[in-house]
Amino acid sequence: MSARQVLVVCALLVMLVAGCDRSGGDRADPGGGRSASVEPAWREATLPVPPGPAGRLVLRDAVSCAGVRFLVGGVVDAAGGSRPAAWSSADGSTWLSVPVAASTFYGRQHVLYAAACTGGRVGALGAKNGGVHGNPRTGTWVRDGDGPLREVPAAFELFGGPRAVSVARLAAGAGGWLIAGARADGAAVWTSPDAAGFTLAEGLPELAGDARGRTAAYDAVALPAGWLVVGSLLPAGGAALRPMAWTSVDGRSWRRADLPVQDGRGRAERVVLRDGVPVAVGAVSDGFAVWRADDGARWRRVGGFGAAGPGVLSVVGLAVVGGALVAVTGDGAGRAVWMSTDGGVSWRSVRVPLTVVDGGDTALAVADGDDRLLLLADDGRTSHAWWGRV
Repeated sequence: MSARQVLVVCALLVMLVAGCDRSGGDRADPGGGRSASVEPAWREATLPVPPGPAGRLVLRDAVSCAGVRFLVGGVVDAAGGSRPAAWSSADGSTWLSVPVAASTFYGRQHVLYAAACTGGRVGALGAKNGGVHGNPRTGTWVRDGDGPLREVPAAFELFGGPRAVSVARLAAGAGGWLIAGARADGAAVWTSPDAAGFTLAEGLPELAGDARGRTAAYDAVALPAGWLVVGSLLPAGGAALRPMAWTSVDGRSWRRADLPVQDGRGRAERVVLRDGVPVAVGAVSDGFAVWRADDGARWRRVGGFGAAGPGVLSVVGLAVVGGALVAVTGDGAGRAVWMSTDGGVSWRSVRVPLTVVDGGDTALAVADGDDRLLLLADDGRTSHAWWGRV
């Protein structure tokens, strides 16, 4: 073979290897990914109908703590009436209805939509639209050990009133409990040492809105010492949101950080700790972005997935399962599940056993169960819970 022929063959081999590198692996391009979907062997869980009037189950969130799994949601009757409901399981196979003790008019109609736990205590957020303006009547719930899940009485304006905007997510850790949300002047939090009663902290420097723009908080996670909250900033005079994160040791003094995004548009909507490192996921202009704070303070974008859909993009769930990140997203038409096994760099879609449209009275949620993924799905007609090994 001549020297020229050798050079041609080497060049072809280099091109072939480069082509394989571009198309191989689990990498997901902005258009939704080219690699095969993850297909867990789903096994449906059977949930008992709680005592009380007949109705369909609605499932909204799940949490695992100290080896026990909890589901929260409600029961909705044919006339649209609702009541809170919860379930627990020690093995993920056999589920028991958790007794619920409501103490207020709206509490007896709550649907529980978020949960957290630490040690042997479980907390939940519940809401029911009502009143003259039909606004959410929001409250908190707590359970100790094997007792009932009981409503925590609170003054109306703690979560509602003319300054209310949102009560989004609940987090728990060694330092207590924290709720992330927003009030009239921007992002706000509610804190508690034991979930038996919360204190509102609004208008806090750096966390709340100021001359730089209006803020909102969507999710939170407990750190080894303090809290991490994620959300957005609408700059003064601007029309597009920017992703933000805040950290605090005590829930009162906050430090603000911008999350990098190419065109400055986006929201950080869900956050978890993976191997002790914060990972946030949120909607950006061309799909969904993944950020990681490797040193606890400086954020960098490490990956992305999905594509712009027919409506408003959103991230409505995020969990760590056996080391893998699992996210639930909406694109205005439907909701989807995605998985990453490399810390958020590359993603693959996950096939789910029920099609769920985006918006309306529907839900799709994920939670960890050691090395198994717990999937909750409500298509507006029926609710189901499945286990799938990842």
